[in-house]
Amino acid sequence: MTATAADLFSSLAAADAPFALIARDDAWVEVLTGDVVDVELLADIPLLDADGTAREVLALVPYRQVRERGFVCHDDGAPLRCLVVTGHERVSRADALEALPTAPLPLGDPGFDISDDEYADIVRTVIADEIGRGEGANFVIRRDFTASVAADERVAALTWFRALLAQERGAYWTFAVVTEGHVAVGASPEAHVSAQSGVVTMNPISGTFRHPAGGATVDTLRTFLESTKETEELFMVVDEELKMMSAVCSDGGRITGPHLKEMSRLTHTEYMLRGRSQLDPRDILRETMFAPTVTGSPMQNACTVIARHETSPRGYYSGVAALFTPNGATEGVTHDLDAPILIRTAYLQDGRLRVPVGATLVRHSDPAGEVGETHGKAAGVLGAIGAVPRDTVPAADPDAPVIERAPLADDPEIAVLLQSRNSRLAAFWLNPQGGDSDGPFAGRTAVVVDAEDRFTTMLAHQLRHLGLDVAIVPWADADAAVLDAADLVISGPGPGDPRDDASARIRHMRGVVAQRLTAGRPLLAVCLSHQILADRLGIDLVPLDRPHQGVQFEVDVFGEPASIGFYNTFTARTTPGTTRVGVAEVAASPVSGDVYALRGPGFASVQGHLESILSRDGMRTLERLVAQALEPVTV
Repeated sequence: MTATAADLFSSLAAADAPFALIARDDAWVEVLTGDVVDVELLADIPLLDADGTAREVLALVPYRQVRERGFVCHDDGAPLRCLVVTGHERVSRADALEALPTAPLPLGDPGFDISDDEYADIVRTVIADEIGRGEGANFVIRRDFTASVAADERVAALTWFRALLAQERGAYWTFAVVTEGHVAVGASPEAHVSAQSGVVTMNPISGTFRHPAGGATVDTLRTFLESTKETEELFMVVDEELKMMSAVCSDGGRITGPHLKEMSRLTHTEYMLRGRSQLDPRDILRETMFAPTVTGSPMQNACTVIARHETSPRGYYSGVAALFTPNGATEGVTHDLDAPILIRTAYLQDGRLRVPVGATLVRHSDPAGEVGETHGKAAGVLGAIGAVPRDTVPAADPDAPVIERAPLADDPEIAVLLQSRNSRLAAFWLNPQGGDSDGPFAGRTAVVVDAEDRFTTMLAHQLRHLGLDVAIVPWADADAAVLDAADLVISGPGPGDPRDDASARIRHMRGVVAQRLTAGRPLLAVCLSHQILADRLGIDLVPLDRPHQGVQFEVDVFGEPASIGFYNTFTARTTPGTTRVGVAEVAASPVSGDVYALRGPGFASVQGHLESILSRDGMRTLERLVAQALEPVTV
């Protein structure tokens, strides 16, 4: 250990000044010092000084910033806290481990704020009352582990940072941020978004394997990788983050993976998403608030569901720590961005420790399993800081040779299982994407009406590849003038019951569909809007016995088989064998009568999401339906 490292950490413990410690690789710990500025909006993060010189800023972005996107939350007033960096040093990881304090800190009255039984009841309620009513595909509901801490906050931060640095492996960031009256210490496995040299990267992680006693093995991991629930959970969050990528990247985003994220007590599955963007990194951060892995999908309604089922504010949980670093540019994009999700993090304020954790609830979640998942996610942090017993390993024979265990992802069987997942996915999102101006519908304009599901950003991206000049319009702004100006209107998907007369959004989407049909102008209706169109044509709407959220079906779309991803709780249903209703031709299940698609003079519709990664035949089917809608209507 160098005297410099010992002196540095001693001075941080003794002083009153704010600081942050960040470990982003195996070699170094970065030590940031500076001044704290609290701001109201992401746009206010002070990246430039009064002279216009770029400066480094570390921002703690609380969950309440979703208000910037018009979403609801329990507003606790947690500040958007910025550490404007004036000092940036590096200490070797080895020196940091030797210099940082190690004495355990006692905790008082430790335990979860919500009992296991209560949390299991919440899981059942969300599945039945939210997913079961079409409010979304998945939702993350949290619970908090809490305890009292008598130790000095700065010493606690340094002690817990060292413990996580020593014990937790596989973290994207291990960090401690200490500002007046607030401490955050964590080992986040997940990069939410980064932007460097015009390349935006997102890292959706989902599916959680809790290591059994003795650690993970190929056999135990195989069962996890073969789980339908865990696989579909990952696909759903990839879809949700592709919505965000398509909003900020000109090329929509390409996915690579899947990969394993191996940590001390858990293993996750993950994909990487990359695209190009010239947006200000603060705008990128706003458009990607926040990760579906810690909120749910569709994002806007997920925030509403969280507000219904979480009785207290989230603070910084599920927000991000965003490091803005000057990149040397004097104009345009002046900063790179690195922003991990604030999960697996301990917060200390006014002598109270809080470790929030959540489970992703999907249609086939097991309440006991989701309870166990929250325990597993909390255990990495809690074990490090001594709140729960740490994993123990039997003492090794000192004369035995040391054998380094290879990563499980290197096992050929595991590698095959991982790669086999991609055989289900759309090549459009797996392959590099070329230009979009020479498609078959070049020269035509389209308006996509967004009914509060940002699948519309992915859909618009695909439509542009078909040559259309596309604008996305929120449902409330889709008035007659906007609709009339478009060659093609795509009435989009959204959450909720299509029969809900009380919903202003549903009523407006009915008006969009009715206006285009009455005018005989080209219309493509998707998911919720497909159901609205079917209802207008006299086809019954019914709830499914089991919601289709993030599932893939092989269906016949007007004589052509197609593999399509579905996210629906309601369906239009005819008598099995029906092929026509009035002017509409019907593509439906020959067994259930569930309607997959409709087409007629000047219109087409589809129940599935052709833009989803689960729609292997999405682009081909989309082109066919757009062609049908644009076909001139003969009188």
